[in-house]
Amino acid sequence: MLRQFHKLSGLLAALLVTVLALSGAVLSAFPALDRAGAVMAPTDAISVADLAGRIADHYPSVEQIRRTPSGKVIAFHFENGAPASIVVDPVSGQAVADYAPPALERWMTNLHRSLFLDDAGRMVAGLGALAMALLVFSGLQITARHMGGWRRVLGRARGSRHRRLHVDFGRPAATGLMLSALTGIYMSLSTFGVVPDGSAQAPGFPEQVAGGPAIAVDRIEAFRDIGLSDLRELTFPYPDDPTDAYGIKTATGEGYVDQATGQMLVWQEYGLARQVHETIYRLHTGQGLWWLGLLLGLAALAVPVMSVTGMLVWASGRRGRPRIEANVPARAADTVILVGSEGGSTWGFARTLHDALTATGHKVHTAPMDSLAPRYRAASRMFILTATYGDGAAPRSARRFLARLEAMDAPAFPVAVLGFGDRRFPRFCRFAQDVEQALLRKGWASFMPLATIDRQSAQAFARWGTALSEALGEAVTLTHVPARPRSHTLTLLTRRDYGEAVQAPTSILRFAVPRSGLLARLTGRAFPRFAAGDLLGILPPGSDIPRYYSLASSSRDGVLEICVRKHPGGLCSGHLHGLRPGATIDAFIRSNPEFRPASGRKPVILIGAGTGMGPLAGFIRANRRRRPVHLYFGGRDPGSDYLYEDEIATWLGDKRLSSVTTAFSRVAERVYVQDRIRENAEALRTMIAQGAQVMVCGGRNMADGVRAALEEVLIPLGLTAAALKAQGRYAEDVY
Repeated sequence: MLRQFHKLSGLLAALLVTVLALSGAVLSAFPALDRAGAVMAPTDAISVADLAGRIADHYPSVEQIRRTPSGKVIAFHFENGAPASIVVDPVSGQAVADYAPPALERWMTNLHRSLFLDDAGRMVAGLGALAMALLVFSGLQITARHMGGWRRVLGRARGSRHRRLHVDFGRPAATGLMLSALTGIYMSLSTFGVVPDGSAQAPGFPEQVAGGPAIAVDRIEAFRDIGLSDLRELTFPYPDDPTDAYGIKTATGEGYVDQATGQMLVWQEYGLARQVHETIYRLHTGQGLWWLGLLLGLAALAVPVMSVTGMLVWASGRRGRPRIEANVPARAADTVILVGSEGGSTWGFARTLHDALTATGHKVHTAPMDSLAPRYRAASRMFILTATYGDGAAPRSARRFLARLEAMDAPAFPVAVLGFGDRRFPRFCRFAQDVEQALLRKGWASFMPLATIDRQSAQAFARWGTALSEALGEAVTLTHVPARPRSHTLTLLTRRDYGEAVQAPTSILRFAVPRSGLLARLTGRAFPRFAAGDLLGILPPGSDIPRYYSLASSSRDGVLEICVRKHPGGLCSGHLHGLRPGATIDAFIRSNPEFRPASGRKPVILIGAGTGMGPLAGFIRANRRRRPVHLYFGGRDPGSDYLYEDEIATWLGDKRLSSVTTAFSRVAERVYVQDRIRENAEALRTMIAQGAQVMVCGGRNMADGVRAALEEVLIPLGLTAAALKAQGRYAEDVY
């Protein structure tokens, strides 16, 4: 609910808060500019009487003196019968520059306060401040949940590049944005009289004035008691009008002074409401606190970045799920379908189920698993269709499902769980199994046993539909036609072949990055940017089911590079190994932000075997800042399948790679990477104790062996691989 609120309010208010933030950022610079243009003077040594006397000596027609919160003294007077305004040196009373409020400041102030719409605009601006406060609060709450609690809220951001940018800009800006938003809300409320601003405390003009000849302003005793630092505004009486009086405003109050006697005729101290208003005004505008103004301006500049990245994250999520027709609201549905998906394919099966049930007359609500509601008023049954991410983890749209489930009571309707995965992985459909067990522990009844779908099999899904028909007592036909992902044509540039001598044919393939014109970029059809560790989804001829390969390059390299081992009978690997330069494939990019080095200078330990070297090579190639990177590489024979051997030598020479440790299993020594890890236990413990990150890529058996060896290494540190993973310091990309 909180995430949906954040998304909806962010989308609705994005333009408004961006306009308010950018105009506020521009306005935040003016207090600092005002400060830079002020002539500073020892304010404790100069009284208002001294200042007024010096200015009156040079400019007898002076009408008013103002001191801005930055310390700038401005005098308004007549010169040759025309009004003029000057910036004054408080020590000499002479002009140092002409004064005119910047036109840009006036324009920006009107935009920021009212959007040029008078009171209606002021109301909208106030609502914009409220929206900003709610977005900051909900954003921090969501970040804390995503990071695993408030104590980890400043940890490494996870997710796609746009999501990480959204968080990385939002966290440091949150304090400033919340301060601006809350003070803006107060200013708006005070404008419309909802909260008092103390303006009603101003004294009225005195009824009795002495009316005698005026004495020199520098001899007025009341002004002697007011220091320059307290002055806000001094208004002179009209010339030749003995019934007029001086008006004086200070930091603590305001009043009127008799021009003939120099006595204070009336004085009103500012009450609490006025003091609060003045303080909040300074906090909001930075007036008198130029350094705070600059900090608030910097925070405001994060808003357009967060608005754009937030919309891109939202759009990405929308693209990841198909459009579902006749999706009724949760409160009116008799059937609920919740979906756990990482790449989007599970959504296709959910849509097929949704359409089939709708066709039989059911009112169906389909949504992500993370949107599990506390209750469904009209529901009679629930289906949970979920994939498993990586090593048994929750997919992207289900990462908060188990926590939501734990917080709610068991409903009165039953549930059925359908898992999607690949039987080649040991933990096939593990998350679906975890979900079913959690449901049973909470007392949810099951009206169908847990079923699984291997490698997106439409035939297996249809068979499950037959079982569903029997459970429901009505005919439900599930004919699933996988939606072909939007792909791009890639042309093979070069290939390097390894491993034939050890019966492990492996190729490093480099494809050209498709060029995208302006129209493609504007319509979102351009080839996306990518990083090493992201996945290249390849659609082999005769199949709409993609096969994924980890990228060994980034957009900055200008090519798409993958390592592919040929598997006996492998449809996609066989096709790729048959390619020659100039041949083409259909492919697309899937972001894999969970598998990439963390930012910073801490050491990185890369462990890979065989084609798992691909993304690791990309990480080393991108190490232009020369952070400590240590590679453990496993192969069969150094003379046959030592992938990237020449590049590794180059990277060692230019310090992108700090060290390399190899292990080959088809030579006399016959060692594996896990053996090297045990041999180098002391060095690895030292680096991990220093905050090193461990990244593993390769086959499942290799990854299991590496994890077991690393567990032994970590024992003296009181750590485990799971603990490192929870800290964002252990990542696997296995197949």
